[in-house]
Amino acid sequence: MTTWEPRSIEFVLNDTAISLDRVRPTETLLDFLRLGRRLTGTKEGCAEGDCGACTVLVGRLIEGKLVYETVNACIRLVGSLHATHVVTVEHLAARDGTLHPVQQAMVDCHGSQCGFCTPGFVMSLYGLWLTTEKPTRAQIEKSLQGNLCRCTGYEPIIKAAEQVSQMRPSALFDPLEKARAEIAARLGALQGNSTISMRSPEGDRLFVPGSVSELAHILTEHPEATIVAGSTDVGLWITKQMRRLDPVIFINHLTELQEIKAEATGVQIGAGVTYNRAFDVISKKIPALARLIDRIGGEQVRNMGTTGGNIANGSPIGDMPPPLIALGATVTLRSAAGTRTLPLEDFFIGYGKQDRKPGEFVESVFVPYPPEGSRFAVYKISKRRDEDISALCGAFHLSLDARGNVAGIRIAFGGMAGTPKRARAVEAELIGKPWTEATVLAARLAFEADYMPLTDWRATAQYRQLAAKNLLLRFYLETSGAPQELKRFAAAEG
Repeated sequence: MTTWEPRSIEFVLNDTAISLDRVRPTETLLDFLRLGRRLTGTKEGCAEGDCGACTVLVGRLIEGKLVYETVNACIRLVGSLHATHVVTVEHLAARDGTLHPVQQAMVDCHGSQCGFCTPGFVMSLYGLWLTTEKPTRAQIEKSLQGNLCRCTGYEPIIKAAEQVSQMRPSALFDPLEKARAEIAARLGALQGNSTISMRSPEGDRLFVPGSVSELAHILTEHPEATIVAGSTDVGLWITKQMRRLDPVIFINHLTELQEIKAEATGVQIGAGVTYNRAFDVISKKIPALARLIDRIGGEQVRNMGTTGGNIANGSPIGDMPPPLIALGATVTLRSAAGTRTLPLEDFFIGYGKQDRKPGEFVESVFVPYPPEGSRFAVYKISKRRDEDISALCGAFHLSLDARGNVAGIRIAFGGMAGTPKRARAVEAELIGKPWTEATVLAARLAFEADYMPLTDWRATAQYRQLAAKNLLLRFYLETSGAPQELKRFAAAEG
């Protein structure tokens, strides 16, 4: 049994150094701020990362550079904050009470009515203002995807963003710009290779491993532990299901799991890489997948959630596995005994079951680039276009031979079975046949052999089955080179 020396979780809250040696593994940043520090500007709304009322900024060193990102405090856990800078809305105004330009723009443009959601909007706009000079309307709207406006309407808030974009941080009293070098030095001093181990007042264990090797050793001794990267899923276990998690291992700080390696044939994505960090690489090589990432939660969720976590939790409605399976991705698992790599589609065994041995964790996923000339698309069906859970998600990867026949096709769906699953019967009906509407219409019948979806509050089984069939037809229309057919199809859909 390895003994780890107790250490404190240390971070900076606004301009105050925080050191905690007794932290509950399930304590949220929102509760810490509101109940522990009486910083009540951060509001509690949905408690699931869906409304943005709890938005704060978290700064961390990435490749030596201090980067601030918006996050949902309601599902961000205190155990994940070591060597970070947490910034709340109380930190923005000057000491004499002068409002920050972002706050003043909200006043000038009448961007607040009841005011409950306003601090969250301010923090999202502040995050955009810090990173983007003269943002387009599309960039502003994207930055607000994760913020629900309850009464004001978005237009005044967008106008506030446009107004403040004319002012830059260097010319103002902005607190983060003034202290950037100092904060970077403080966070650098907190980083280290020593594992943090502590117990809560109730006796629950919490680990912050100093390295991936230490993570593997901890899992060897605690194979039942819950690994937390972005907590966009685990956070809901706590706030909605009231689960007690013991022990918990936090890994979002491990630089070894945050590497992105663009190779000649594909991209290797570390399990700790967030959606937004992966976006830039993926958008250049696999734009269809990048468009899907833009619909996963809001900016706050994409700044926290990871592809590795989306795979590791084995959810049948996870958005990333279907397109990755369609592309032929592989996943690498690691333990103290070494590593092994397997096709991603083989990782999912059954509902809630993955091919992961005790002590193993997801280390990375390799995503091949679609070969030149192949067609790839992914479609997400949900009640809301943005920031919603999929009713189903379908991905298609097609290669045609010189005669226009189907040389190869991989079709994968989430939300249609207990795991993300290939449509092998449909694929078999298409292979070797001409890529025509008649072929596709005939192959749609094979969906019945591949899937027996369930009915739940997101969609009925009949709806899912019909939607999956129609997505195959949509894919055909978008790849058949017949724009008049696509126009007719779009008109029928409208």
